[in-house]
Amino acid sequence: MSDKFAVVLAAGQGTRMKSKLYKVLHSVCGKPMVQHVVDSLNELQADRIVVVVGHGADKVKEQLGSDVEYAMQEEQLGTAHAVMQVAPILKGRKGTTLVLSGDEPLISSETLEALVAHHEANQAAATILTRVMDNPTGYGRIIRGEDGGVERIVEQKDATEEEQCVKEINTGTYCFDNEKLFAILEKVDNNNAQGEYYLPDAVEILKSQGERIEASITEEITIGVNDRVALAKAESMMRERILTKHMKEGVTIIDPSNTYIEADVVIGRDSIIYPGTLIGAGTVIGEECIIGPHTQLTNCQVGDRVEIKQSVLVDSRIDSEATVGPFAYIRPNSHIGEGAKVGDFVEIKNTSLGKGSKVSHLTYLGDAEVGADVNVGCGTVTVNYDGVNKHKTVIKDRSFVGCNANLVAPVTVGEGAYVAAGSTVTDDVPDGALAIARERQTNKEGYAKNIIKK
Repeated sequence: MSDKFAVVLAAGQGTRMKSKLYKVLHSVCGKPMVQHVVDSLNELQADRIVVVVGHGADKVKEQLGSDVEYAMQEEQLGTAHAVMQVAPILKGRKGTTLVLSGDEPLISSETLEALVAHHEANQAAATILTRVMDNPTGYGRIIRGEDGGVERIVEQKDATEEEQCVKEINTGTYCFDNEKLFAILEKVDNNNAQGEYYLPDAVEILKSQGERIEASITEEITIGVNDRVALAKAESMMRERILTKHMKEGVTIIDPSNTYIEADVVIGRDSIIYPGTLIGAGTVIGEECIIGPHTQLTNCQVGDRVEIKQSVLVDSRIDSEATVGPFAYIRPNSHIGEGAKVGDFVEIKNTSLGKGSKVSHLTYLGDAEVGADVNVGCGTVTVNYDGVNKHKTVIKDRSFVGCNANLVAPVTVGEGAYVAAGSTVTDDVPDGALAIARERQTNKEGYAKNIIKK
């Protein structure tokens, strides 16, 4: 098996996006477009991936890191010119080279694998990835010869009436014999209205030299994203693909048209996702969970048999058999223990809640460490900020905090201790103690009539 190389064209500015963000860094289902492309190439096990960068090069390198190599295209002078910049890295090497755009997030490793297999089986100099469209208007047409090979690519503006009836189009993804590719690039000229060097011209020159040019038809829809309309279309198509994958793997999605799951999310079998739910990248959900409706999870680790309803969770871990919501907010660096309960209108930030503990309603726990089998009453607040620094609250195992308690950090409630309702606790509570920190009630008999008269 020959070496597989890949060249990803990612140097265009993308002016039609009308954005400060570099085009290939716009996200589709939570992942930058160029990252989708590189991930597909990694699944293909490409030996070397070279990304051609120009505008926003530093940002692209920051996203992709050191797993790929880079070539700089200082001036954007066409697709063939972009590939020329890779010559110092790949020229002279034996193997097969894929050339594809960094703004095609929908292209899959399976499609690329089929393209390479077709190319190598036919010993072609170049193979074009093509698709048959009912309405091919605007695309270059593939004109085949009697032997089934490609005779030429005809652009829409240059096509005859007969050629415009051809429905097989050029997707803009190619596979080349690497040595022949870089040998022929030197012969591509810019004798056109735009003064640029185009990759289809390289294919045409190879054909004129008697080389075999093939076309591999894909049923997969692959679109280049050049504006926000195409971005939305790619998002919709990718979302459908992701949802279908999860459903085929045993996840119930009640209303796919109203469910949003980003790339690289993992969901266990027999989990149920209710409408209005957004599950963000980096999230892993176990088996037999119930998520939603109207729930957002971002980069969360969720165990088995967890229920999360109408809540927002970010950068946190939820252990098996815990329940969250409705209307809870779990902020970053929080850990909800096994079988724990977080109820309605509870906010938890940078806090661990132990196994079996309950925070049922109307509570704020920030920068806290809560043990196992703790009950935190309605209206409890950990007072963690003194205006300059955040401080930690510790509530140990089997303790009980009554309603409307303020725990002024730094403070510790000991194991098995009780905090009376309405208390403002400023000192540590020893193990097994009862803390009462409030004014004793005073009743003034008959005084209410004086208030009513006013």
